[in-house]
Amino acid sequence: MNVLVTGNRGYIGSILCQLLREKGYQVTGLDTGYYDECQLYQHDLSINQIRRDIRSAGAADFSSIDSVIHLAALSNDPLGELDLSLTEDINLRGTIQAARSAKKAGVRRFVYSSSQSMYGIADTDQELDEDLSAKNPVTAYARTKWEAECALKEMADSNFHVICFRPSTVFGLSPKLRCDIVYNYFVACACTTGRIEIKSDGTPWRPVVHVRDVCKAFIAGLEAPIEMVSGESFNVGIPQGNYTVRELADAAKQVVPGSEIVYSGEHGKDSRSYRVSFNKIQTVLRDYYKPEWDLSRGGKEMVEFFRKSGFTIQHLQGRMCNRLKQICHLRDQGRLDARLEWQ
Repeated sequence: MNVLVTGNRGYIGSILCQLLREKGYQVTGLDTGYYDECQLYQHDLSINQIRRDIRSAGAADFSSIDSVIHLAALSNDPLGELDLSLTEDINLRGTIQAARSAKKAGVRRFVYSSSQSMYGIADTDQELDEDLSAKNPVTAYARTKWEAECALKEMADSNFHVICFRPSTVFGLSPKLRCDIVYNYFVACACTTGRIEIKSDGTPWRPVVHVRDVCKAFIAGLEAPIEMVSGESFNVGIPQGNYTVRELADAAKQVVPGSEIVYSGEHGKDSRSYRVSFNKIQTVLRDYYKPEWDLSRGGKEMVEFFRKSGFTIQHLQGRMCNRLKQICHLRDQGRLDARLEWQ
């Protein structure tokens, strides 16, 4: 099977392409290259590569492709708030453009990386399911992810099948490591400073999932029978995978003995809080999605890498591991224009 991965040179995409190749897929990547300078360690990315912004992707880019896994996006809430019109342009209109082009080219499966952030503010006494629970997106990133899901499903037909996965907050080691996501940040803080800084009051809930397990979910979208997944959305996580921010900090402290937890309180109480049910993916896709990583295993792997590689606070606080800082750097240098297009 020929698979095209958009956003293949990012945090998740670099791992996903490796796993796809190991499973024997023919892999093509489509990526604009924002994070090419953010590689922490050598990683074989020798696949057929298209350097393209998804906003300008055309049917020719998807020629001879059987399935698409669409990751490309402005990838978190702070980056999404950089310019609300850009978030609309890339995450929503860019996704629709990519899907239309793929459909025109004859792609059969379009696997979409959505987000649980669409649940936003929720009753944490209940675990949220994919189909019945309310969507309360509170950021541009969350809203455009939800609207893109809806638009993609409207495009689907008997020849073009859409499958949506809503990952929990991702953690774990990658050559394009991000430290602007909560558990990675906590572990990196503990390793470089001995302190785990919590900027909220620690009470919000965050479902989590390892980067390799997320990739396995996307691959399940390729391999499960089409009647099992077509038109469906799946929360992606691990059993008992809902944690408070305080519990995530405690887990980071466990993998970095001697570190201390500090509450800065600079963000006050974070209103975004939700607990998510993973019953659907664990039952419907039980033969295709089998997560293997927990916080302890993923945290220990990162700690080992940080210590062997000489990872420092400059890495943590710099642009290499922070997506918003990297985009701002490219823009300030004049390499990207106001529309985040290359100059």
